[in-house]
Amino acid sequence: MYKVKVYVTLRESVLDPQGKAVTHSLHSLNYPEVSDVRIGKYMELTVEKSERDLDEVINEICSKLLANPVIEDYRYEVEECVPQ
Repeated sequence: MYKVKVYVTLRESVLDPQGKAVTHSLHSLNYPEVSDVRIGKYMELTVEKSERDLDEVINEICSKLLANPVIEDYRYEVEECVPQ
């Protein structure tokens, strides 16, 4: 069994209005040292071992459902875990 941590973020070339709003709010709260904020999504998947290649399965899941490949990038980390 695997725990897969998926991180989805907007591509660098895509404007992040939510991130800009947070940056502005941080400056208003007297945190001028924060120069930029990018907002993303974090998901954890528990995946059973199977005959399919895990990287192939995760890439399919991310590109078909979890991320919009036109405007978002994703990365993931895999941890093998013991079933409870």
